[in-house]
Amino acid sequence: MSNVKLPTPLPVQQFARCVNNAQRPADYVGDWPEAGQVYAVRVLPHVRTGLPQVHVLGFYAERPYGAFAVHRFESVADVWLN
Repeated sequence: MSNVKLPTPLPVQQFARCVNNAQRPADYVGDWPEAGQVYAVRVLPHVRTGLPQVHVLGFYAERPYGAFAVHRFESVADVWLN
């Protein structure tokens, strides 16, 4: 399991490194992370399951939804914005 955390209500920007970009779904349309790259992210719960998903800020995704499983990322830093 990855160490990517769900957001806190505090003004924090999360950064995470992609550690697994394998097995891109055939029907995926949009930006896909590169292994080893660090991205500004937001970790939010899935609407139906409540499980955490990683949203890479600035990425575009047409389908399925543009959110990634947490096992694809590892937390790098949390930057306090206040």
